Amino acid sequence: MGCCQDCLHYVFDYETPRTLVIPHIGVGCVFRFTQILVVLYVVGYVCVVQKAYQEKDSVISSVTSKVKGFALTNVSDMEPQLWDVADYVIPPQGEGSFFVLTNMVVTPKQRQWRCPELPSPSTTCVDDCDCIVGHSDPRGSGIQTGLCVNYSSTLQTCEVFSWCPLELDTKLPERPLLAAAENFTVLIKNSITYPKFKVHRRNIMPQINSSYLKRCEFNHVTDPYCPIFRLKHIVSEAGEEFQDLAVMGGVIGIIIDWSCDLDWWAGKCKPKYTFRRLDNKHPNRNAAPGYNFRFAKYYKTSAGEETRTLIKAYGIRFDVIVFGTAGKFGIVPTIVNVGAALTFLSLVPLVCDWFVLTCTSRRALYSRHKIKYLRDDDDVDTESVSMGTTYGTQ
Repeated sequence: MGCCQDCLHYVFDYETPRTLVIPHIGVGCVFRFTQILVVLYVVGYVCVVQKAYQEKDSVISSVTSKVKGFALTNVSDMEPQLWDVADYVIPPQGEGSFFVLTNMVVTPKQRQWRCPELPSPSTTCVDDCDCIVGHSDPRGSGIQTGLCVNYSSTLQTCEVFSWCPLELDTKLPERPLLAAAENFTVLIKNSITYPKFKVHRRNIMPQINSSYLKRCEFNHVTDPYCPIFRLKHIVSEAGEEFQDLAVMGGVIGIIIDWSCDLDWWAGKCKPKYTFRRLDNKHPNRNAAPGYNFRFAKYYKTSAGEETRTLIKAYGIRFDVIVFGTAGKFGIVPTIVNVGAALTFLSLVPLVCDWFVLTCTSRRALYSRHKIKYLRDDDDVDTESVSMGTTYGTQ
């Protein structure tokens, strides 16, 4: 029988917290100050800065670019040449990036034949026994024929079957051959979408027309939404000098930020442009500095023999990087964050209880009134129970 009564008490007894009012200025200041901190965090940081009441969506983007400009070069062993967009933009179409040729090492009139390998510890020789027929070094220039031939009057190297004459990439000009590339311009067309909110935007604004595009040029102050950029200004905004960067090449990032607050009119969602150098600015010269690659232009002689002009191209690769997050009011994240705010506020009394029971001079008195164990035979003050309040004095 007693066991059943205990179970009934456990199920149906009502428990209520004991309220202890302490007229203590220090404790009151701690309580209010902690509440203010929680409110400032929830309102200032969570709601205003983080906008946690919003639903979020990530940007989906596509980018195309078109470079314009002309340059004239006068390379040794070649006639003066005019370079247009078909020559210096490689490849013509890129996935969010484009390369502009600024400097080069040109090896003209190459044909497949036999010639001395370039000198190195592995290619110098004394006689034919030092050369292996059919040997191919990935770092070399061709396939060895097994003969040791004169490279110069004082040096012999193994003969190779390759495109001869071999390239001497140590002849890189100290000043960029296409110095005029700094005045080239690029039109960047960027379309983005936020699928969750069905928002579609372009970096070419609806109010921009063809006549404006023919005369505008991006400027952070006067034309922050013009999609036409001068290469010199892009490199300058990235903290580099174009003529210095153009010698060995490098990688520049064109960063487009589409972070938008869609609680307002979607027309206010506009791109923000920044520029940054992405490759190592101070590399060791022996550790592949700059940016370069090789390509060739092929020809047929009157006798039908295939020849080519090999170009080791140095230049600047521009990577267009698009990122962004859109936010819009959502009932679910709002409820979640309101609940989190109320939870934080409910923790404030625990902080004050710890302060009262640990840091005050009368903590023993407060502890006796705060924590009380009742037994069935205790004589309880009916008025105190009904009021639910015990007063302590400072």
